[in-house]
Amino acid sequence: MENLQTTYLGLKLRNPLIAGSCGLTNSLSNIKELAKKGVGAVVIKSLFEEQIQIEAEKVIKNNTDGVSTFSHAPDTLISKRIYDYDEAYSYIYDFAKRNTLGKYLYFLNEAKKSVDIPVIASINCVSNQDWHSFSKKIEETGVDALELNIYILPSDWRRSGEDNEKIYYDIIREVRNYVNLPVSVKIGYYFSSLAQSIKKLSECGIKGLVLFNRPYNTDIDIEKMELSHGPIYSTSEEFTHTLRWISILSGHVGCDLSASTGVHDHKAFIKQLLAGAATVQIASALYKEGFDVIPEILRGTSAWMKKHDFDSVDSFRAKLSKSNLENPAAIERVQFMKLYSGIE
Repeated sequence: MENLQTTYLGLKLRNPLIAGSCGLTNSLSNIKELAKKGVGAVVIKSLFEEQIQIEAEKVIKNNTDGVSTFSHAPDTLISKRIYDYDEAYSYIYDFAKRNTLGKYLYFLNEAKKSVDIPVIASINCVSNQDWHSFSKKIEETGVDALELNIYILPSDWRRSGEDNEKIYYDIIREVRNYVNLPVSVKIGYYFSSLAQSIKKLSECGIKGLVLFNRPYNTDIDIEKMELSHGPIYSTSEEFTHTLRWISILSGHVGCDLSASTGVHDHKAFIKQLLAGAATVQIASALYKEGFDVIPEILRGTSAWMKKHDFDSVDSFRAKLSKSNLENPAAIERVQFMKLYSGIE
C-alpha cells in the first residue's frame, strides 16, 4: 500500500481517514474494530453540553436545603436558558441520568488504552454557560485532542449574525483557557459570510476545523400530523457541498481542514484530499456499508495513487484547491453556467 501517513491537529496519523463522532464510536468493541480495519483516528460520540449542565444542577440541588432546582424556578440552569418546555426538559434530564459524566470520562480513558491510534473526545456545544471547565477533566483521561461540535441554528429573531458568531469565539476562548489539548471545531454552514467567518475562526488558536456538521432537519408525518425528523444518514451525493468549501478555503486558513458529510467511497475520499482536506471523517458510510468500507476506501486510494504516480498523500493534497487552479472562477461561477445553461 502507498504511503498514506499524514498529520492532523499536530498528531501523526497512519492515514487521513477518521471515524467521525456517532453512535458507533460509543462502544469499546467498535473502536477496537475500527482501529483494526485501518482508520487513522477515531472521534468519540459527543457528550452534550446539556449533560454537563444537568450534573451541575444536581450539585446545586444537593447543596440546597430541600429546595429542588428541577422545578422551573428562575435559577434553573437548563430550563431558564433553552428548555422552557416540560417535554424537552424531561427528555434531556432522563438522558443525562442514563449518560453521566463519570461514565463518559471512564469510557474515554478505556478507549485511549484500547487502541494505538489517536482518540479524539467530542463535546456538542450550544453556548458558553459554565460548562467549559469540564474540558480539563477530559484532558486528564489521556485523549489526544478535543473536538467541539458547535451547533447553533440561527433561528432566534433576537440575535444578529454577529451575536451568533460571538458564541463560537467565547466557547473556543474559554475551552482553550482550561486545556492544552489540540482543539478542533466542527461547524455548520449557517454563516452570513462563511469564508470570512471560517478564516477568523481558524486564527483564534484552534488546530482544526471540521466542515460541516450535518443538520438534522425537520419533517412532518402527514398521517399522524406530527413533527418527525428528516433523513438521519447522509447520501453519497452530499459530499459536493463540503468539497466546494474545502477547495475554496484550502491555503487561506490558519489551521487544518477536515472534510465531513457524504463520503461513502474512495472516490469521494480522494476528491476531498485533492480539494485540500487534511483528513476526512466518515460516519453514515459505517452504518450503511459496515466497517469493511474502511479497507475498501484505503485500498482504492492506494491503487489510485499508484496509478497516478503519487507516493504520498502530501504529493497530491490540494492540487485542485481553488488557490491552485489556473482558472479559480471554475469552482464558482463558470461551473454553474456550464451546468445550467445546457438545461432546457
